[in-house]
Amino acid sequence: MRLRHIALLACTALMLAGCNETLETVERDVSHVKNKVEYPLAPSILAEMDKKNMDRNAPIMIRIFKEEGKLEIWKAKRDNRFDVIASYDICAWSGKLGPKVKEGDRQAPEGFYNLTPAHLNPNSKYYLAINTGFPNRYDQANGRNGTNLMIHGACSSSGCYSMTDAQVLEIYGFARDAFKGGQKSVQLQALPFRMTAENMARHSKSEHSEFWKMLKVGYDNFEVTKRPPEVNVCEKKYVFNQQVAGGQFNAAGACPQMSTPPALVSALSSYEKTYELAYAKETKKLDGMVWYDPSEGERKAIVAEKRKGRDPAYAPTGSALKAGKLMKETEFAALMEKKAAKGLSAPATTAIASAANPRITTPQTVMTQPTAARPVVAPTIMASAAPAPAPSIQPVNAGQSVPVPTVNPLAFAGTTPPDDAQKKPFWKFWAKQ
Repeated sequence: MRLRHIALLACTALMLAGCNETLETVERDVSHVKNKVEYPLAPSILAEMDKKNMDRNAPIMIRIFKEEGKLEIWKAKRDNRFDVIASYDICAWSGKLGPKVKEGDRQAPEGFYNLTPAHLNPNSKYYLAINTGFPNRYDQANGRNGTNLMIHGACSSSGCYSMTDAQVLEIYGFARDAFKGGQKSVQLQALPFRMTAENMARHSKSEHSEFWKMLKVGYDNFEVTKRPPEVNVCEKKYVFNQQVAGGQFNAAGACPQMSTPPALVSALSSYEKTYELAYAKETKKLDGMVWYDPSEGERKAIVAEKRKGRDPAYAPTGSALKAGKLMKETEFAALMEKKAAKGLSAPATTAIASAANPRITTPQTVMTQPTAARPVVAPTIMASAAPAPAPSIQPVNAGQSVPVPTVNPLAFAGTTPPDDAQKKPFWKFWAKQ
């Protein structure tokens, strides 16, 4: 009998060892954790880092996808390209798809944000917290306001992205280690969904489609380079990876003369061609259909069963993908009339709009005309919303000011980084791929 128990324990240990805690939400009892601020990352995570050619203290980036309820940690490898090291199910986010606009609207932020060590809150009443940095320069320039928008534990949200305590303990640890390694600022990309052709077509009739097309430029830049894009704001719009010929960025003022590096233009153009074909195919499939974006209450309803037998604090909002649905435009209109008759508000993020094409045209290489003569409409100007370029990335040289992650001093185990790691133009790191 004893041998049987030992065998069972051994099998269980093997199963646990084979589980990749960094890929899915893990629920653990954290009541035993005494020093949560310095609690080390699990050995399984460190082993995964080593497998992916990452160093423990290398820079990170955080990516949030509201609709599917995912928070991802991306980490720099030794070749300075970023890869996913962890993915978590978001326990709760309030409101619906769409950006936060004002205090009290219960919306969680969307955009590009810079997180510094000052944004870490070890004394949060929600176990641990990381301030999202809302409002940033883009938000401020567009009159958006709100306070205390966090990524935190306790699985309870009112405009925040709430995780379980075990999850936020890990997320906090990733940020802490990256800052210890010398990273000055972590980029947070808070996005409504993965900006694929399928998702952009499905949401093309949303009132937020123009805002999302702007965010997609930053999304595309990251997909092509696998590096957090350099983000600036001018004329109340996001701009990504732009070389400035003269002048400075002013969030509410005119954009300076700027251009996209030729190598990046070429890569984005190729990426866009593939996207255009896929988007046309998806648009054809969705002809006459509209996506119904669920309310927060409707999301919660689909996970009611999961709460049975659980602590009252466990209140996940569920996936908007599961609670939402595609409807015929006529059915959607009838549903909206029915809601209006009952005094219920229509979904804020879904409306039968004119068929505005959410496609993004190939970025222009150079803006040579003054802004007054050339309105800012080029997608290269419509970039993410971080207040300033992330300090964790820097230009390779003055002639090619596209961000490349700073080589981490701990990435080479005390040895001097090879010269070509500093001198090689940024695009040569990823051109082969």
